[in-house]
Amino acid sequence: MNSHPQNMTHWNERVDMAAAFRWTARLNMHEGVANHFSLAINDDGTRFLMNPNQMHFSRIKASDMIVVDANDPDTLKGPNAPDPTAWGLHGGIHRLVPHARCAMHVHSIFATVLASLKDSRLPPIDQNCCTFFNRYVIDDGYGGLAFESEGARCAALFSDPKQKVMIMGNHGVLVIGATVAETFNRMYYFERAAETYIRALQTGQELRILPDEIAEKTAQELEAYPEQDVRHLAELRAVLDAEHADYAT
Repeated sequence: MNSHPQNMTHWNERVDMAAAFRWTARLNMHEGVANHFSLAINDDGTRFLMNPNQMHFSRIKASDMIVVDANDPDTLKGPNAPDPTAWGLHGGIHRLVPHARCAMHVHSIFATVLASLKDSRLPPIDQNCCTFFNRYVIDDGYGGLAFESEGARCAALFSDPKQKVMIMGNHGVLVIGATVAETFNRMYYFERAAETYIRALQTGQELRILPDEIAEKTAQELEAYPEQDVRHLAELRAVLDAEHADYAT
């Protein structure tokens, strides 16, 4: 693993973030040069790491992360400043949702298809879907690009700490967590769950929906499953170390 450049703090977190960006691009869950991930680096979450404005996920490196201050609008005037929608959405989340240390927003295909349905609920039809049983919130008030007021409106929807996925109606998905590994793992499996559901709908056959008590039991068992998120990201970093080690520079 490459050592970090001088004067760069939170190096391991930067590498985790870079790995998450690279793998999101590899999975084709990216949106070209749009969308953002962020990670809080101070206690109150008002300072956070974020990808620079309009850099393709597939070439983001650890040293590319910028530091954004959610309480300082002048952040938008700095070099490689985030675009105003990124500052609005992620700034709102980090200011108003203290347990959201990391936030990942994508327009991945299947999550966005789900967000485009009149009924955007994700029924528990398999184990991955059960993961999210009663653990997401649906935003049905899309108000255009996520400038500051829209970001604050979205942040207010994360009022239940158990709900860590926002199905953003007509928009995409926003996933929060305590670490990069936890948040990426959740985003990955939400997209997998959404794909299973959408493909099941496409068959036109009746769905086999699990009872609520089994869905909740499964969700709790998955939440208690040891270190799966940490191992997942560590394995992705190992693949990238072997194939595209520049991510960690």
